[in-house]
Amino acid sequence: MEFLYEGLLAITWQQWIMYAVGVLLIYLAIAKGFEPSLLLPMGFGAILVNIPFSGVLTQELPGLSEKATGVIEWLFDVGIDASEALPILLFIGIGAMIDFGPLLSNPKMFLFGAAAQFGIFVTIVLAVVLGFNINDAASIGIIGAADGPTSILVAKILKSEYMGAIAVAAYSYMALVPLVQPFAIKLVTTKKERLIRMEYNPQSVTKTTRILFPIIVTFVAGLVAPTSVALVGFLMFGNLIRECGVLNALSETAQTTLANLITLLLGITISFSMQADQFVNWRTLMIMGLGLIAFVFDTIGGVLFAKFLNLFIKKGKKINPMVGAAGISAFPMSARVVQKMGLKEDPSNHLLMHAISANVSGQIASVVAGGAIIKIVSDILSNMP
Repeated sequence: MEFLYEGLLAITWQQWIMYAVGVLLIYLAIAKGFEPSLLLPMGFGAILVNIPFSGVLTQELPGLSEKATGVIEWLFDVGIDASEALPILLFIGIGAMIDFGPLLSNPKMFLFGAAAQFGIFVTIVLAVVLGFNINDAASIGIIGAADGPTSILVAKILKSEYMGAIAVAAYSYMALVPLVQPFAIKLVTTKKERLIRMEYNPQSVTKTTRILFPIIVTFVAGLVAPTSVALVGFLMFGNLIRECGVLNALSETAQTTLANLITLLLGITISFSMQADQFVNWRTLMIMGLGLIAFVFDTIGGVLFAKFLNLFIKKGKKINPMVGAAGISAFPMSARVVQKMGLKEDPSNHLLMHAISANVSGQIASVVAGGAIIKIVSDILSNMP
């Protein structure tokens, strides 16, 4: 009768902590509505992989000549470790969801997507100073991209041992954008700056331009940062499906069925990296803290860049600095935060379309930044003795 209680006796204190983490993620998903399609499977997966002798992990069983393959470990091996398929495939759905029209009608907003990646590089330097290896530091810094799939992919390619903590931090802070960004924005803006009004006079964007845009971006990004091709290419492929006009059914499938299915599988698969012996350590807390720093400095970087541009812009044409904060990849949450803050300061000041333009620019910038970091770190590691 030992089998009735041997599992309970085998639970370690670290596993009890992971049960609490799993329950917390499920609570945030259900009760608070924070990224439920990701946090709920991650939370439930954290419980599954930390049950002693769990059948979701590959293990040797008495009396069997071969190992019993665990489904979550198999999904991780096939969908992430072997090919990075799950995070990359998700970009097709994301690309199909994005309308680049507002950005194409206001091209200067491309600048904010680049500026709002500032926190990534600040965090990488800080992580190295705190004693993380360069590949781990780079993987931690990419949390600031506010892009979960990119964070997972960079951590996987750079072989970071903290993938689970990085994934939890990335998706948790994405969910907390409505709490984190207002604090960061108010930290570096005045009320007068937040009251700046911006006219929205969009130019018409032709269908040809919309079709050529994802193709051109793929070429340019691929030539500048070849390692970003998988990220940018699949994002742009999804957008091309949306804009071509002859694959409407596939576009709708990519936006809904494909994106939802891959998101659920990705969430529960990444929980493989949340096993207690890997996850429960003081460095996980450091990673959560560094991830927050990355998010805050990304926001501040976009805001300060807008303030810098305003030094050279005539009165009446100035940019509301809050729009710069929307240059992160958390689409469309960040744009909604800026719109809400603008309306709170002035109920007649609508910044949504400007913020959307910066936000979709951040989608492109985050995957290019991910590819660039992979290239830079790979070169550094290859030249190390």
